[in-house]
Amino acid sequence: MTDATIAQTEPVLIVIDIAKARHEVLIAIPGKKRRRRLTVLNQLGDAGFEVKLVSSVALARTREALNNSWDKNDPKDAPVILHMMQIGNEQFYQDPMLCGTNDLQELSKTHDIVSRSKTELWHRVLTHYLSLYWPEAERFHRSSRSDWFFAFLERYPSPHFISAMGQEAFIADAWKVVGRKVSKERLLADIYQTAMSSVGLPIAPDSDAARMFRLVLSEGRSLIAQRNEIEDRAVELLKDNIDYQLLTSIPGIGPINALTILAEAGDLRRFQHHRQFLKFCGMELATIQSGTFRGQTKLSKYGNARLRRTLWMAGQVAIMQRTNSFRDKFERYISKDRQNTHLRRKAYTAIAAKMARTVHGIIKHGEPYRPFFEG
Repeated sequence: MTDATIAQTEPVLIVIDIAKARHEVLIAIPGKKRRRRLTVLNQLGDAGFEVKLVSSVALARTREALNNSWDKNDPKDAPVILHMMQIGNEQFYQDPMLCGTNDLQELSKTHDIVSRSKTELWHRVLTHYLSLYWPEAERFHRSSRSDWFFAFLERYPSPHFISAMGQEAFIADAWKVVGRKVSKERLLADIYQTAMSSVGLPIAPDSDAARMFRLVLSEGRSLIAQRNEIEDRAVELLKDNIDYQLLTSIPGIGPINALTILAEAGDLRRFQHHRQFLKFCGMELATIQSGTFRGQTKLSKYGNARLRRTLWMAGQVAIMQRTNSFRDKFERYISKDRQNTHLRRKAYTAIAAKMARTVHGIIKHGEPYRPFFEG
């Protein structure tokens, strides 16, 4: 075999240790023992080169093993990175700016921040304000998707504001506040009767306590509006995206879950096998074993945490729906002992892994989800 033949079948490996002042570069050409060193600008991604990522922690451990030393310097790192690339110890990398996923990542991360802030605020309302001023009102809260409950509390922060009116007057006054509801009149009548027997602390309408309660509720309504705006923008941005349409055909994956998957994983077609995608998500199985000791096999979690959480939540939603392969697998998994919490936890993990394989499969093959494809 000639050097030209080797060069055609094996890739040229280029290692760059990026620093602030200069970038140490090491080039390994197949069939040649001598490695070339030079310095280049950090513009390989723009030039169309395939870029891989090497873990800094793995690099440090490999450097210590190869050099039998803990010292750190850039020229010594380049050969170590090259060794890691030659043995396949590398990760996929996509530049968000070059791949066009930067806007998706900002939408996804901002939605996550707003949702967390809204949840934290709701817990504050639940554990402090409602427990003091209207403890019975919690049972009327159904969903965090609408802000009618916050709007209602903003208008009536204490049940004594309601009990001061007659029932008919209250129903007429609150009719537009609660929005579109089934059996709205019966709901308002139930709220009125609850307010009449409430044990909440009486506060004056112009008191600082009522003012602070309304201030917190106003912040909650603002967060809900921000979340809805982000979701509308995500749908508008991705409605013509083929991968988005394929992802939303899967049970449990809605606009935000699809947005997060596309933002965090990028182009899933670069993963040749679903095991590579599972490893990227940190959902591959790992076991601690030493001598005669063998630990419990569990998820490694050495991957993208937001992507792993999204797939887990999508699996939870899928098994709550009536008919699909995810629910069928979950039911078969727990059929031996439905009350066994450890078995149910393993079933949830299996469903999340199945969700990851399904996501990779439909994107790679370009076909929408088909229920019970295994059958």
